[in-house]
Amino acid sequence: MSTIVAVRKNGIACIAADTLTTFGDTRQSAGYDAAHDKIFSSHDSHIGIVGSAAHQMVLESACEQMDELDFLGRRAIFESFLKLHPVLKEKYFLNPKEDEDDAYESTQIDALLINRRGIFGVFSLREVFEYTRFWAIGAGSEFALGAMEALYDRLDAAEAIAREAVAVSASFNASTGLPLTCYCVSLDETKPEVMLT
Repeated sequence: MSTIVAVRKNGIACIAADTLTTFGDTRQSAGYDAAHDKIFSSHDSHIGIVGSAAHQMVLESACEQMDELDFLGRRAIFESFLKLHPVLKEKYFLNPKEDEDDAYESTQIDALLINRRGIFGVFSLREVFEYTRFWAIGAGSEFALGAMEALYDRLDAAEAIAREAVAVSASFNASTGLPLTCYCVSLDETKPEVMLT
């Protein structure tokens, strides 16, 4: 498992991830893995995936072969993952079964992505969320979310918040390890933060 975070603040979106891979009790740190970056770039977006280590290669391969994908917005991401699902099943032999009570077949993929339109989360039943401030997924997500909540109003830079969140997760979660990788993009427009009271 991994810890991946995404933050938007002051016109910048940032995604960061740890670089540790685990197989049961075995830990494979970045120094042993030539392909330790859990974030890849496709269709004007940076995408980070948690779960099976196979997901990243599969999704990278599928995205490279499908020019029609569009990740620039919540609806566009949903439609793109709808197009990806049969390809993942037929070409990459995805096993879409999770729980008997699930309403839809699963892609088995949880991901965060950033691009010039914002920060987004995609989950296994093709649920797509657009986040106004930050979010985290993976084994250390609870620690990362707590860190970002504490730091968001104190730090001005999205990158600084993202880096600290992954570092905190690495301090407390056994499946998260440093060093981290980080990517930032300028947002097309800064949306107002939604604060519910």
